Amino acid sequence: MRLSRPWMAGLVFASVAAGAGIARADPPSNVQVQMPGILGSKKAPVAPEVKPQPLAWPRLDPGAVLCRTEADLARLAARRGGDDTAGPADCRIVTVATAVTIVVRKGHGRTQVQINGAADTTGWTDVWLPEKAPAKPGVVPAAQR
Repeated sequence: MRLSRPWMAGLVFASVAAGAGIARADPPSNVQVQMPGILGSKKAPVAPEVKPQPLAWPRLDPGAVLCRTEADLARLAARRGGDDTAGPADCRIVTVATAVTIVVRKGHGRTQVQINGAADTTGWTDVWLPEKAPAKPGVVPAAQR
């Protein structure tokens, strides 16, 4: 026997509806349904603020010269001036910022310093080290306003 189209559609609908009724069951009352993103979102962890360490002062910055003795500093100055007969100077170039303590000043171009944290490590430099640290960039002292 052959069924007409409306009867076939009704039969299919009835079987689907019956199957859906069997498959649909209420969940038990003790089950908690969680839908992430809809009920609430967790805040991303925030890194703590890192404050920069204050810069040491006085200090020798990278590129500064540190000689063992005042005579070595004088020989270095003579060699820089073109005197090839001055002989070698026992000096080194500072590669990292180094905190120092000023021991003796002899004009603007000769200062004896002691390296902080290193016992009996003194040397001479031609770097001018003012008494106070320079102002931060962008900060104008009140006297100049």
